[in-house]
Amino acid sequence: MPHSAPHHAHRPLPHGVGSYAAWCLAFSAIAFSGCSVPLGGSASVVGAEALKDRPAIERIAKTAAPQGAMVVAANPLASEAGAKVLRDGGSAVDAAIAVQAVLGLVEPQSSGLGGGAFMVVYDPKTGNVWHYDGRETAPAAISPELFLDDNGQPLRYFDGIASGRSTGVPGAIVMLHKAHEDYGQQPWGAQFDEAIALAETGFTVSPRMADIVGRMSKFVLGRQEAARNYFFEADGKTPIGVGFVRDNPAYAQSLKLIAKNPRALLEGPLAEQIIAAVQEEPLPGTLSLADMAAYQPIKSEALCSSYRGHIICGAQPPASGGIAVQSILGTLENFDMTAMGPSEEGWHHFIEASFLAYADRDKYVADDRFVEVPKKLMLNKDYLQSRAGLISSDRAITDVTAGNPAAFLRGKDATPDSPGTSHFTIVDKDGLTVSMTTTVEAPFGSQRMAGGFMLNNQLTDFSFKTVDAAGLPIANAPAPRKRPRSSMSPTIVFSPDGEFLFTTGSPGGNSIIAYTAKTIVGVIDWGMTPQQAIELPNVIARRGRVSLEAKGIKDEETNEVQRTGPAAEFGLEESLVKGLEAKGHTVRRSRGEISGLHIIYRNADGTLTGGADPRREGKVATP
Repeated sequence: MPHSAPHHAHRPLPHGVGSYAAWCLAFSAIAFSGCSVPLGGSASVVGAEALKDRPAIERIAKTAAPQGAMVVAANPLASEAGAKVLRDGGSAVDAAIAVQAVLGLVEPQSSGLGGGAFMVVYDPKTGNVWHYDGRETAPAAISPELFLDDNGQPLRYFDGIASGRSTGVPGAIVMLHKAHEDYGQQPWGAQFDEAIALAETGFTVSPRMADIVGRMSKFVLGRQEAARNYFFEADGKTPIGVGFVRDNPAYAQSLKLIAKNPRALLEGPLAEQIIAAVQEEPLPGTLSLADMAAYQPIKSEALCSSYRGHIICGAQPPASGGIAVQSILGTLENFDMTAMGPSEEGWHHFIEASFLAYADRDKYVADDRFVEVPKKLMLNKDYLQSRAGLISSDRAITDVTAGNPAAFLRGKDATPDSPGTSHFTIVDKDGLTVSMTTTVEAPFGSQRMAGGFMLNNQLTDFSFKTVDAAGLPIANAPAPRKRPRSSMSPTIVFSPDGEFLFTTGSPGGNSIIAYTAKTIVGVIDWGMTPQQAIELPNVIARRGRVSLEAKGIKDEETNEVQRTGPAAEFGLEESLVKGLEAKGHTVRRSRGEISGLHIIYRNADGTLTGGADPRREGKVATP
């Protein structure tokens, strides 16, 4: 491993939070008024003690230009499109625009022009780490009862997805334009050339796209005429398969409009097409041209905290991944994960930390323009030490509940989950670094198409209830112009000296948080290469249940052990799974979790090493 930071072993301490944090928490029970606990807390790297009172983001340094450049995306055509932009002198942000445009064409089940995104960007010349928020926004006329039926009960899950009610204002493209204003090297529009050419001449449908088209065709993918004509053969019944050459002239035309006007999705004829599709039956939505025109992407500092002296930077709310990933790590910092390794003991502690972090995330994280999210308190070292104190080495926590770092009265979350989305990462020749997660939410979003692309169903990321059984308000309840909570976790990691070390992130619904966290533990604690960290078994622990890739799963028809697939290749051994069950964990053995992790790692000599998740069709490309 090119880089391994020394660190002290930590065991959980039995006492509660430290004196300043305790005072802050106690005071907040009376009147919360901005108590601020330093994020730098108890850094566990030798020599880092002097830095502990400085916010993590202030420790990030300038980084020398790397030896080379790299793109890692979920489809080879997208990776190559990004690499071509870099070859032509474009920046990492220029390449991100090209990657997004191609992904929306060749991987429409996961992302596209009609969706949203979160992006973390590191500027090596200034040491700044920025968060760009392109999350979809709810219409002004949205109702709190958005996903309730006439009897006041939550709609059936798929009824909510495949409806006009589920679509928010798409924000990915205007977010990329905002980043382009900061870091673009090519004129706006040139980045779409490769996607336009592919849409006009046609691309070969990949195995993954064909598989998901086939599975979703059994539901409502063909309900809308535009989607039926695109995803089915001429008979309107046979889903397109592997090797089918699919052109998309409407998509090419949409890109040409966006190349001329980055807000073409939000105003003019293309916006009108989106509104028309949203207002189709059944369950038409209230999205309007005024909602589209009002949309603006948001730029802010990234959310950063420390882990064993390394600095972890991620997305701000309404993305919950930044907080949740850093919460898992901050809890694990109290244990010697290196000594444990990826053993039964190591995975048990990862599971317990995940349970605790997900519980806090579910209860407190939402759009912080509408509800107060106690980010600093949730990531405070003393608070997370108190959470770590709940973990026993030999028994699972029997009743995982959220902590209360700010004495908030919040209701129990009722947000569903969809395992869609795509993730990619780019480093250019100057070291400008992008980690971006992009989505239309469920596979093929709302199942509705306009302008050759799928519309998002992102509003189903709101809670389907507004209050819980006790009548307490739920943080992630829908509201006009509110952005729904997301699990997206684009992340950039810096070494203890503040220089860029690696990027990571994944698709996968709320499992994104666990997928991303395991790679950071794999690299920092277990000394793994990016590819090895990606290929670790996926282990997700939320709401009292563990889902994990496990070897030895039998085929339901033949009763024979499966010899192929992610579980067979990457899964935990059955003896280890049984050991976790013996500790009290309720385990669901998975045939393969659909992560799509992508990593770029900067070696000590400045060269770059990439990793792509073999569970999908990702590829590492260099200019």
